[in-house]
Amino acid sequence: MTTDATATDGAAADGTVKPLKPADPVLDRLKALHPKVIDLSLDRVKRLLAALGNPERKLPPVVHVAGTNGKGSTIAFLRAMLEAAGHRVHVYTSPHLVRFNERIRLAGRLIDDGALAALLEEVEQANDGNPITFFEVTTAAAFLAFSRVPADVVLLETGLGGRLDATNVVDRPAVTAITRLSYDHQQFLGETLLEIANEKAGIFRRGVPAVLFPQPAAEAQGMLEKRARLKKVPIYPWSVTPTGDGFRFESGKRRLDLPRPALPGPHQIVNAGVAIACLDHLPLAVDDEAVRRGLATVEWPARLQRLVRGPLVGMLPPGWELWLDGGHNDSAGEALALQAIEWHAEDQDRPLLMIYGMLETKDPYGFLAPLGAFVTALRSVGIPGEPSSLPPEETTEAARICSIVDSAPADSVEAALADLIGARTAAGKGPARVLICGSLYLAGVILAGNG
Repeated sequence: MTTDATATDGAAADGTVKPLKPADPVLDRLKALHPKVIDLSLDRVKRLLAALGNPERKLPPVVHVAGTNGKGSTIAFLRAMLEAAGHRVHVYTSPHLVRFNERIRLAGRLIDDGALAALLEEVEQANDGNPITFFEVTTAAAFLAFSRVPADVVLLETGLGGRLDATNVVDRPAVTAITRLSYDHQQFLGETLLEIANEKAGIFRRGVPAVLFPQPAAEAQGMLEKRARLKKVPIYPWSVTPTGDGFRFESGKRRLDLPRPALPGPHQIVNAGVAIACLDHLPLAVDDEAVRRGLATVEWPARLQRLVRGPLVGMLPPGWELWLDGGHNDSAGEALALQAIEWHAEDQDRPLLMIYGMLETKDPYGFLAPLGAFVTALRSVGIPGEPSSLPPEETTEAARICSIVDSAPADSVEAALADLIGARTAAGKGPARVLICGSLYLAGVILAGNG
């Protein structure tokens, strides 16, 4: 199907006219089919999948991944290692950062605009106007695409929770994985880690091996193990140990000394371990060299990503660095704090400055508390185009309560960066490291203009 390059969907922020993608009108119609953005249930998606001929039953081996933090990184590691071994990989992840197409990867390539539009129209017709959430209908579209394009494996990320997530319709995955659990979406998953762990464990299947991130919270680990015992789910033992220049992975099938992953941050070593342990349960050959190549080539945007081009980078004085991260909860704040410790050890004269924006459904105090001791200055911004963005004045107050004294609101990311640069330059101080963070939505806006 060809695209219509002459169609438009209105003016962009800079006054230019953006081309209309073939799938955009369908996506807009689908968003209007249900009054709630999130309404956890399997009934609607099962009905739609049945109308489509149950494509979820016609897939290659599936790795099903749930968790609060690290799901996307774990899937990125899996994809890199499997593709390094020559395998064709389907991937379903969410949310997207810049384009919806990022959510569906067919045998190594993002789905193209024409194919996506045709697929969504077919699903829309099968749904016949029935109430259904946007995530449910797009998940059904992904299953339909995966069932028609040959591949060796499907990497499937839950959208929210596990038990009632729209992806949780695959009866017999090859392996399930639970990444790190933390507080997020409590209004849907429960207020305690016990409740959250119980929801995530809903992806377990009797007799299907599970790979678990070693949970820092004992109650979360205990709940996952309890649910595994009740469902007769074998928990696969594995471990990672940091070494001077990398880490050691050990399991029942592998013992490897490996380099540090290309994704920065100490927490990525454990995410990589989850991915390697999952490989042990796939009916596919992935040798140790493919594991090493995957670690070296893995990419996952907006997860401690250093920006090297674009207008924001052009604003930087010589020697400055600009980084981007989409983390937005307490565990993400802890991971960034660990990275800040590493940065400080490498270069004590380069302070960490932050530009920060967050949605009103998130907890700014939980995110910022671990970072208070490491951030020299912070500027708060609203997230462009997001009506549910926390006002910069509120996020500034949260930063000050979390001991980031030099905190102030800014009208935009550009204004925030200019203010941080100007203040440091006026004081005669040297280069700094700037981290833009607090929301995947903010990260998407930044990547759209600086990717």
